[in-house]
This record gives sequence, C-alpha cells and structure tokens, in this order.
Amino acid sequence: MAEPLAPLLKEIRACRICIEAPFNAPLPHEPRPVLQISKSAKLAIFGQAPGNLVHQSGKPFTDPSGDRLRAWLNVSTDEFYDAKRVAIIPMGFCFPGYDAKGGDLPPRKECAAHWRARLMAAAPNIKTAILVGGYAQKWHLNGTARKSLTETVAAWRDFTPAYFPTPHPSWRNNGWLKKNLWFEEELLPVLRKRVRALLR
Repeated sequence: MAEPLAPLLKEIRACRICIEAPFNAPLPHEPRPVLQISKSAKLAIFGQAPGNLVHQSGKPFTDPSGDRLRAWLNVSTDEFYDAKRVAIIPMGFCFPGYDAKGGDLPPRKECAAHWRARLMAAAPNIKTAILVGGYAQKWHLNGTARKSLTETVAAWRDFTPAYFPTPHPSWRNNGWLKKNLWFEEELLPVLRKRVRALLR
C-alpha cells in the first residue's frame, strides 16, 4: 500500500541528505527541492535536475528549457503547472551546481537512491511518463535503455505509451535536433496526441 503523499512531500522538501550524508562532495549551497506531484496526475515529466533559474524560482522548468518543453508538448503554462494533472519529478530535486566549464553538474545520486521508489509508489495514477534526458531514461527503463540517448529516443516506439524518451530541451541540444529531424517530425506528433488525451 502506498504511503500518504503529503507527509512524504514534507519530508522531501526538508531533505538535507546531500549536505549531511552526501555520497561524495556535499551540495555547494542550501538545498531547495523542486518538484510537482499529486495522486491524481496521469502525466509525468521525469527530468534531470533543476537549473539555477529553477533553484531561484522554486518552480520546475521556469527557464528557456521549460519554454521549449511546453512547445514540444503543445501545452499551456496553466496546463503544465496543474499538479492535479501533471507530475514533474526530476532525478535530482535540487540544483547540483556547476562544473568547471560552467555547465550543470549531473543530478545528485542521493535523491533517486533515497526517494524515487517511494515517490513512484505514492503516484499510482501515472499513465505516461516523459523521460527527459539520459539519467531519467536509464532509471525508469530499467535496463532496456539503449547504449546512447540517441538510440533510446530513436527506439521510442518500443516504450510507449508508458514512456516517451526525449532529449533535454536545452539550447545545448540544438545541434542534436538539427541532426535528428525525425524527433520533431515523428515522435512529437504522437507525444502531443497522448498528452492531450491525458489532460482532457
């Protein structure tokens, strides 16, 4: 039986594992877990980790990547942030900080290890999850992800309707999108149709 969601969310929002008991170096700033979930949500977005802008706002995908993701899904801002219909659960709940080149570090591993199974059990009505990026794909596809993100996304038909793997909507992937036109031509129309059906 799934545990109640409200106390679980309270625990997550107070989490300090990555500072008090980190797997490696501690989080370089105060934690601010960012996620959106309800028991009634049928659509889920499983991403990587919040960026700095999201860390500041405390709201998922409040950045240019979020604008592109909403365009990919053909959803309004109101629909996207309706927690009763859409769950947004990154692999790492907090902004992980920057690497030496100024890019975001990978999601903190403490989050998935400690919280993910409990959260998934507490959200039993999710019918379709959009797996944004390789970290979410490897965890949720449970050994069936391909060797590379491109191969996994190209094999999207093998995972639907439960999962739709996508690249991250970051501007850093503009080159990938230009090389893989099938993503917007073939995958996105099917994904948009599925999203619309779940949001009705």
